Amino acid sequence: MSSAGAIACIGGGGFLTEDFRGLQERHLLTLIRAPKGPRPRVLYLGLAHGDAESRQLRAFKVFAPLGCELHLLPFFPYEMKRDYVAEAMAADLIYVGGGNTPAMIAVWREFGFDRALHGAWQAGTVLAGVSAGANCWFEHYVTDSVPGGGVRAGLGWLQGTFCPHLDSEPWRQPLLAGVSNPPAYGVREGGMMIVRPDAQPEFVADKPGVTANLRLPGEEAREVPSLDLSSR
Repeated sequence: MSSAGAIACIGGGGFLTEDFRGLQERHLLTLIRAPKGPRPRVLYLGLAHGDAESRQLRAFKVFAPLGCELHLLPFFPYEMKRDYVAEAMAADLIYVGGGNTPAMIAVWREFGFDRALHGAWQAGTVLAGVSAGANCWFEHYVTDSVPGGGVRAGLGWLQGTFCPHLDSEPWRQPLLAGVSNPPAYGVREGGMMIVRPDAQPEFVADKPGVTANLRLPGEEAREVPSLDLSSR
């Protein structure tokens, strides 16, 4: 059985949209199998949005009240004296913010940080993120970070094509439907897809009535319900 951690792919919402209820974030903490220290250690990566301080502050605002030890790992500027590999390996949960997915992946690869993330994941660290932070783990993803929008190649750790914000922009649904090699996953605002080793994806949402769009090889696309975290 794989010792890799879960990967949580968020379609939209959460603290980066100033939703500080903590519904998504509390659920992410339940995915940690065994914290490495007395408090869950969360590493926030805001590279995709230029390491904006406003978003870093939002991370503190939601994770600190949940009893977490929050760390930031900026790439702008890159801190030459820090051990970026050790920071990734020490985290219980790595949360990747939204923004420009292809630019983020390019910088990670230039610095070899994609290998650090992969090593942490394989050692059991939970990976999570919204939008770009959900796209990046898949073979392909639907993005608006290139002119006109399109499908681009991700890190390839998870099979298939992922699309966040499925209900936010009308061009996303047909683009996802046109993907020729399923699986294909579309997650809406407030929704989250959780991928665990050797298990089928799970779907949760921070509000009632949210479904995800799922197309598996040899099957038609279908809507699948999400567990409503707001009713728990």
